[in-house]
Amino acid sequence: MQKHFVYNTQGTSPFTRRQFLRRTSAALGAAAISFPYVGRVLGANDRINVACIGVNGKGDSDSNDAAHCGANIVAICDVDKKNLARKAKQFATKFPDLKQYQDYRKMLEEFGSSIDAVTVSIPDHNHGVAAIRAMKMGKHCFCQKPLVQTVHEARMVRRLAKEKNLATQMGNQGSASSGLRRAVEVIQAGVIGSPREVHVWSNRPIWPQGLDRPTGEDPVPETLDWDVWLGPAAPRPYKEGVYHSFNWRGWFDFGTGALGDMACHTVNMPFRALKLGYPNVVECELSSRMYPETFAKTSRIRFEFPEREGLPPVKFWWYDGNPDDKLRPLRPDGPAIKEILGVFDELPKSGALIIGDKGKIFSKDDYGETFLISQNDKEYISGDKDEACKAIPQSIPRSPGHMQEWFRMMKDGTPAYSNFDIAAYLAEVILLGCVAERVGEGRRMEWDGPNMKSPNLPEAAQFTRRENRAGWEA
Repeated sequence: MQKHFVYNTQGTSPFTRRQFLRRTSAALGAAAISFPYVGRVLGANDRINVACIGVNGKGDSDSNDAAHCGANIVAICDVDKKNLARKAKQFATKFPDLKQYQDYRKMLEEFGSSIDAVTVSIPDHNHGVAAIRAMKMGKHCFCQKPLVQTVHEARMVRRLAKEKNLATQMGNQGSASSGLRRAVEVIQAGVIGSPREVHVWSNRPIWPQGLDRPTGEDPVPETLDWDVWLGPAAPRPYKEGVYHSFNWRGWFDFGTGALGDMACHTVNMPFRALKLGYPNVVECELSSRMYPETFAKTSRIRFEFPEREGLPPVKFWWYDGNPDDKLRPLRPDGPAIKEILGVFDELPKSGALIIGDKGKIFSKDDYGETFLISQNDKEYISGDKDEACKAIPQSIPRSPGHMQEWFRMMKDGTPAYSNFDIAAYLAEVILLGCVAERVGEGRRMEWDGPNMKSPNLPEAAQFTRRENRAGWEA
C-alpha cells in the first residue's frame, strides 16, 4: 500500500499544548492539509521585509497583495526596466526607499539578512532557481504555480522548506476557496462512494506551441536583460514576441505547457480529496504532432494511482488543447460526461470530474470554487443544495485569503493550505505528465516515486532535472 504525505512536526513546537490541540482538531478529516513545523515565526507585530522577484503579470498582483497584507516592500526585481519603473512609480509613496534590480541574484546578495521573505513571480524555468537560492538563505517564500519546472526542483524546495522551517505558499489561489475545501470534505466523507476515475481538461494553450523554433535574431530591447531572462536555460537568440514576455509557456526550455499552467489549479481539488500521492504509471496516450522544443497543441495523459489509505486504485486523465484552435482538442466523452451534457449545451471549456461508485462530482471552473453533484446517474445539482452534502460537517479551516495565509504562517506558524509540503508534491505529480509527454506517445512509464525514476524507461531521467547554465545553479 502506498504511503501518502508525511506531516512533519519536527523540532520543539512554538505552540502550547492547548493551541496545538485546537489547531489539530480544526483540521480533522482534512487529510490533504499538511502541518509542517515553522520554527522562526516573526511575531504578530513584526513588519515583514519582502523582496519581490518579478513585478509584471502575476508579479504585479502578487507584489500588490503582499503590500496589502502589511509587507514592507524593500526591493523589487524584474528583467525589464519598463516593469521596474512602472512598479516603482506605483509604490513610490508607500515605499520611498524601494531598491530596483534586474538580477535577483544580485538583489539577494546585497540585501542579505535584511530580507525576511520573497515572492517569486517569473517564468517557470526560473521559479525553482530563484526560490531555492532564497530559501537556502533562510527566506520565507511565496512562489507562483507551477512552483518549479522539474521534478528534481520540486524535491529540493520541499526539503528546504522543512530543513529551514520556512513559511511557504504556492500561488494557486483557488486553494483559498471555501468551495474547493467543501468539495474535499464532501468527497472524503464518501458522498460519491469510492472514487474510481478522474477527468480534468483545460482550454490551454492560449499561447503558441506545437511549432519549430524560428530562425534569425532580433535586437534585444534596451530595457531587457536577455541573459538574466534566460537564467538557467541554454543561450539562444532573442526573437521579438516569441518568448518574452508571455509566449514562453509552450517551450520546453522555459515553460511546462498547459499542464504546468493550469493543473496546479484544476487538479488541486481532486489531488487533495483523493489523497493521490505518487502515481505508479504515467502515459501520454495520445497527442497531436510533437515538435523538438515545444509541447503539443493537444494531448491526453493517463496517471494511475495505487491503493492508498484505504482508497481503491484510481485512474486520472488529463486533457488539454484550445477549443478555439482549428485543431480539435482531446476531451473526455461517453458515459463519463453524459450528465454534464444534460446540464450544459456543450462540454465546458475546462473542468474537473470525479467519478465514484455512488456518484459524480463536477467542477466547471478552473479553481474548484463551485461544484455540482450527481448521484445514481441522476441530473447534476449544485453541491450546496444536495441534502447529502448539507449533512457533512465542516472539517477544514476556511481561509482568510491566499496571501494572508502566508503572512499568518510567517507571523504565528499556522500552516498555509498550499505550503510547499503539499504544493511541491502536487507540482511534482503534475510535472510527471510533462515527462511522459516528452518520453513519447503510447509509452507506458512505470514510476517509482520515492526514488524518482522509471524502472522500465530509464531515459525518462533526462527530463526530471535540468543541467543549469553556469552561475544559475540551484
